[in-house]
Order: sequence, then C-alpha cells, then structure tokens
Amino acid sequence: MTPTFKTAKWFPWLVLVSGCLVLSVNLGIRPSLGLFIPDMLTATGWSASTFGLAFAIQNLMWGVAAPVAGALADRYGTTRTLIGGAAFYALGLYMMGGAASPLGLHATSGLLIGIGVGATSFPVVLAAISRVFPANKRSFALGLASAGGSVGQFVMAPTTQALNDNLGYVGALAMLAVMSMIIVPFAFAMTGKATKAGAADLGPNSLIAAFHEARKHRGFLLLNAGFFVCGFHVAVIATHLPTFTQLCGLPGSVAAQGLALIGLFNIFGTLAAGWAGGKWRKKWGLSFIYGARAVVILAFMAAPKTAETIWIFSAVMGALWLSTVPLTSGIIAQVFGPRYMATLFGIVMLSHQVGAFFGAWMGGVVYDLTGNFDAVWATAAALGVLAALVHLPINDDALRVEANA
Repeated sequence: MTPTFKTAKWFPWLVLVSGCLVLSVNLGIRPSLGLFIPDMLTATGWSASTFGLAFAIQNLMWGVAAPVAGALADRYGTTRTLIGGAAFYALGLYMMGGAASPLGLHATSGLLIGIGVGATSFPVVLAAISRVFPANKRSFALGLASAGGSVGQFVMAPTTQALNDNLGYVGALAMLAVMSMIIVPFAFAMTGKATKAGAADLGPNSLIAAFHEARKHRGFLLLNAGFFVCGFHVAVIATHLPTFTQLCGLPGSVAAQGLALIGLFNIFGTLAAGWAGGKWRKKWGLSFIYGARAVVILAFMAAPKTAETIWIFSAVMGALWLSTVPLTSGIIAQVFGPRYMATLFGIVMLSHQVGAFFGAWMGGVVYDLTGNFDAVWATAAALGVLAALVHLPINDDALRVEANA
C-alpha cells in the first residue's frame, strides 16, 4: 500500500522540525520582553513591581492556558490550537507597546501574551511530537524540540535589543508582533497524528479518566512540585536579569548578551538531557539539574558582579535552563503514555507557571522594598535544593507497555 502523507517515514521529522520552529518563535520572543523594562520604567514612571506583576500575570496565564490548550489540541487538533494561540500572542505584543496605564500593561503583557504563549508552547508542541515518535526515540526527539526554542532565544535576545535601540519599545513590540505570526504556517504540519511507528493510543479513553489516573499517582504530584521550582528560576532570571544588570552599573547590552548565552547553551543542555533521558532514569537527571542550579546561584551571589560574571552565570544556567523539559515531559509520556500527554503536561506546566508568577512578582516587590535582589537569589537557591530532593522518590515505571517499533 502506498504511504500517505501522514504515514510517510519522513513525516515525524517534518513534525519535529515544525515544532522546533514554533517553539523557537514562542520562546525566542517571550524571554526577550524583559529587555524593554528599563526603558519602559523611564518612559512611564511606573514601579518595578508594576512590571513584575505584569510578567507574573503573563506567567500565570501561560500556566492557566496550557492545560486548556492541551485539552483543545487533544480534542480538536494541534493546528487549530496553535493558530489561535498565535493570534493572542501577536495582539498582546502589539498592544503592549501602546499600554497607557498599569491596567493596560497587565491586560496586554499579562493576559493576552500569557494566553498566546500558553497555547503555542511545550504541552501542545511536544505532545504532537510524542505521538509520531516511538518510545525508544522519543526522549531525544523531545530534547531536539526543546533545543529549537533555545535557538530562538539565542537569536531573538540581541535582535530585540537592536530593535529597541533603533525603533524604541513601541516600534520594537510591533515588529515582534509580526514575527510571532510565523507560527501559523508551521502549525499546519503539527497535526500530531500517530504514525504506525509512533505511539499507540494506550490508556484511558477520556480526558477525565486520564486526569483521575494522573492525580492519584504520587510521581505526577512530585513532578508538579519540581516544575514549580523550574518556573520560579526561569521567571526570576528572564524578567529581572536586565534590571539586575543595570543595578550593577552595566549596560543593557550585557543583559541581552546574557539572555542570548542562555539560549545558546540551552541548546546543548536540552540535547544532552534528551540523550541522557533515553539511557538513564529521567528522575536522576532532574535531581542533578535542580541541585546544580542551586550551586550555580549560590556561586553567583558570592562572585563580583562584572560583565564576565553575568556571561558565565548565563552560560551555565543556560545549560540547565530547559533541560528539565524533555525529562519532565518524557516521564509523563513514559508513565501515562502519549495519548493525553498535551493535557497532562499542560497541568504540570500550570504548576511551572504558578512558580513563574511568584518569581516574576517577588523579584519586583523585593527590589522595590530593598533596592536589590538578594532575597530572591537566596530563595531560588533554596528551592533548587528542595526540587533536587523532591524528584528522588518518583516512581517512573510505565503503567502500560508501549511498543518501540
């Protein structure tokens, strides 16, 4: 029988490449938005906590949107979900530049962009990729897709800084809105239908049954706790590194270069995590990553704050940045199967974004109250130790047998 478009051997790789590009746009633009905060602080006169709350709302809405988008993708398809998310993303970016009040900033940068990011991010994209790759190749495929997002950050951080320098934040945000619509053409390849070589539809036959199965599994609850910490770390750095760098008397270009280095080294980190997850138990890798983050943050607190220190910190944290994603999503697919992975990973993503909410918000509040970020860094280090311990007792045995062929 002649292979169809969706059963051709190269189709999984088309889905993977398209997913890499979608995540590249999504995760390239969003972490770069913190670069606008110093100029917007000067132009508007609003407080750092106002911007911290806006980015906290964005992170929270990302988390709220993620399981909803996952359920929509599981029910109505990945393509439609991604296109809808891209529309929210573009509208939020464009309107953020014209926000005339803190409420307008919270509605655009927070609500609209948060929904857009949540509907075009990991749960939807990685679930589609999981369905077309067999179990023995899935961890590495998820690592490749996560690395795609890092390429976007590496490219978009200096690009955003250049746009801001030449067009101002209003013009730069309008350009980013246009760029975000690149997601749409690649969404059409992200059907996420299982090929014969990919994952079978094993497990519960409804979303409700899948949810009840997961909530009774202690490992699923522990993954939620660990991913909360990941969100806290990522939000603190992505949102407040530009302001922290400026506080240290360094130019904005240092922060942009730091964010770019995070993206660059995250490429290697996620690829390594995806490869390692296919060879060793994924929970050990997660414990190592969170413990290493705690050590790096403590060393950064003690080091002199120079441009070189910022760059080294960014590079090392970059290697540990999204390396949690292929391992966390891989455990979910391994334990529960890929059929409802978009929904289940969306729930875990909500926990991640609740952590991100507190990271972004706490950073702004602490800075307004104390004039520094010391308490935030100390909290981030302590949470890293906690997350390293939380993953150790996870039972990652598969609940059902899945074919590798």
